[in-house]
Amino acid sequence: MAIKYFPEPFRIKAVEPLRMLTAEEREAKIAAAHYNVFYLSGEDCYIDLLTDSGTGAMSQEQWAGVMRGDEAYAGASSYYKLLEAGKDIFNYGYIQPVHQGRAAEKVLFPILLGKGKFAISNMFFDTTRAHVELTGARCIDCVVAVAKDPSHRAPFKGNMDVEKLKKTIAELGAENIGLIVMTITNNSAGGQPVSMQNIREVAEVAKANGIPFNIDAARYAENAYFVQRDEPGYQNKSIKDIIREMFSYADMFTMSAKKDAIVNMGGLLGVKDANSPLILKIKANCISYEGFFTYGGLSGRDLEALAIGLYEGIDNDYLRYRIGQVEYLAARLDDAGIGYQTPVGGHGVFVDARAMFPHIPYNEYPGQVLAVELYKEAGIRTCDIGSYMLGNHPDTGEQLKADFEFTRLAIPRRVYTQAHIDIMAEALIEIKKRAHTIKRGYRITWEPPILRHFQAHLEPIANEAGKVFKEEYTVAAQ
Repeated sequence: MAIKYFPEPFRIKAVEPLRMLTAEEREAKIAAAHYNVFYLSGEDCYIDLLTDSGTGAMSQEQWAGVMRGDEAYAGASSYYKLLEAGKDIFNYGYIQPVHQGRAAEKVLFPILLGKGKFAISNMFFDTTRAHVELTGARCIDCVVAVAKDPSHRAPFKGNMDVEKLKKTIAELGAENIGLIVMTITNNSAGGQPVSMQNIREVAEVAKANGIPFNIDAARYAENAYFVQRDEPGYQNKSIKDIIREMFSYADMFTMSAKKDAIVNMGGLLGVKDANSPLILKIKANCISYEGFFTYGGLSGRDLEALAIGLYEGIDNDYLRYRIGQVEYLAARLDDAGIGYQTPVGGHGVFVDARAMFPHIPYNEYPGQVLAVELYKEAGIRTCDIGSYMLGNHPDTGEQLKADFEFTRLAIPRRVYTQAHIDIMAEALIEIKKRAHTIKRGYRITWEPPILRHFQAHLEPIANEAGKVFKEEYTVAAQ
């Protein structure tokens, strides 16, 4: 059956040449990188799906905005344009620019969290989890149970388990919960969206217990699109109106604008109440960590491009194409019988590496195995979203077992074509054919204490015969 590809709502004006290394060269490159894809050079990756953060293609209007950027240290006109856009879209009283999402967390979290405190989320992503733990607090995930079955197709698998949330608060005491974080879309659960009803219910729990409620808003526009498409009562509402309602339930938000605002650098921190005493503390931390609060670590040209990108990222035609491109790849995998977190989320396909390599245990990192194989197969760089990324328990040092063993194919915005998507599918199909021959996974030979997956060194574990298994790799893209 023919699979429909939703056409791009743009045409290409500039191109960046790509180079495909030979299979032998790719083998040598990944070995030299200690089998850690973060050490690979970008120019050695034919298709780079490591992240959708900051890797999108800016529009002609954004590039024009770059030339208009006001580089005044304080009170630049570009700052006021960003404030106007942020207040218009989110309807928040205070908008603070920062250089990216983790900077927003670094500014906000120490104000609300500390040793002995807990933060609860539908699911924390790696850097958010790290910033919670750096304050001395500890993270608790309360994603709905259905999210833990990748093969089960259900809407809004990124939701918070509200009953588990209530039980956790009762057990720990509301006074010990410093923050509730709703991640939209839920990246660690496979880019799964969160329903408006769920956001509303979590807000009610937070308010009833006097706990601040924060939205991790990296992919807020994609989440709004899923609400519009799939949640009853929202089909005739605009994306902007849906966004305003989503954010109305929270007290604040942190955002990496490098995703849905389609910029190469930038982030936001928003506070709903313009008179909140939190704002003075945010400004103080921003000045200390990021720069004066009217630029927050960004150049004027970045502020300008971000103000434009906030609107481009909520355009219906763009979002329909954006989600449609990912659904096209998922449909190719359906035809090939390759498991992934279903239904597909907004920003990528999270391939079920545990299903691809059922014989490889979690502490040999099947998600990392598939990431390495994709690079060897076709020069495609992806990343593990599983036990390798989750790391060790912050108190005991014991390897944690993730709920999922995913390999994430994060699709950059407005960058790759249908032909590139087909190469991704074909590479996965080839790997599936020989998955049974890949006997073992990887061991870590060196790791840093925090966010290890960015820097760790790995080596293949020898197979039963005492030799590292090697396979002839089919070059899926020529």
